Amino acid sequence: MDDVTGLRLDVLGAGPAYTDRVGATGAAYLVRGGHSSILLDLGQGSFPRLFPHLDPVTLGAVAISHLHPDHFIDLVPLRHYLRWEHDPVRRVRVIGPARLRDRLDGLHGERDWTIAALDVEPVSVLSPTIVGDLRLDARRVTHTPSSVAYRVSLAADHLAAGLVYSGDCGRAEDLDALIRPGDTLLVEVSFGPGPVTPGAMHLDGPAVGALAARTSPGAILLTHLQMGYDPDATVASVKAAYDGPVSLVEPGTTAEVVGRR
Repeated sequence: MDDVTGLRLDVLGAGPAYTDRVGATGAAYLVRGGHSSILLDLGQGSFPRLFPHLDPVTLGAVAISHLHPDHFIDLVPLRHYLRWEHDPVRRVRVIGPARLRDRLDGLHGERDWTIAALDVEPVSVLSPTIVGDLRLDARRVTHTPSSVAYRVSLAADHLAAGLVYSGDCGRAEDLDALIRPGDTLLVEVSFGPGPVTPGAMHLDGPAVGALAARTSPGAILLTHLQMGYDPDATVASVKAAYDGPVSLVEPGTTAEVVGRR
């Protein structure tokens, strides 16, 4: 009998830096497997959406992809919740670019503001990070100098299907080495069916389709679509090069990542 491995994704927020879509909030993707959880990014307005799924104090880690506020700014209410809602103070592990703590401290003009409740550590692109039952692999991507994409898998069997999250990425080829055939690809498609504005350092549907044709993911979940781009045309532009499942996610979307070996 085949061994079965599985992860669950709950989309808390999938918006870009700004949007006219009512109810849209910043990037936040909760991944659970075994008895552990990792939250990929925590953008504007997404913190309250954690509570129907779990108490934030039980998070295994928050993994931040890069230092743009629409991907990390709700670490502020998370820190306040841990610091002021609990006695004694509760703590959560945060993995991210090296200057993340400086950004948060600088925002408040207070040295050591962050470490009152958040245990911040720099992301490693050289070796995996273990978070309970989960494994987190990271690779540099073209966007900001410290941007990374992540792959989440079960630590006990990281070769089985996992979830690859692009963060914000301006060069689809940077993701090739992170994706294993059969993985679920959660990927930004900021510029819809395209083309990408020169110098914007984001992806469009044709770039995602070409990426999928090269790497054979099991499914594609599109996110971070900017306002003004048609969702159906965006999905179609990916399907032109990839014949697997493609959908655009929004807050409330769930997905099961199941792999067989």
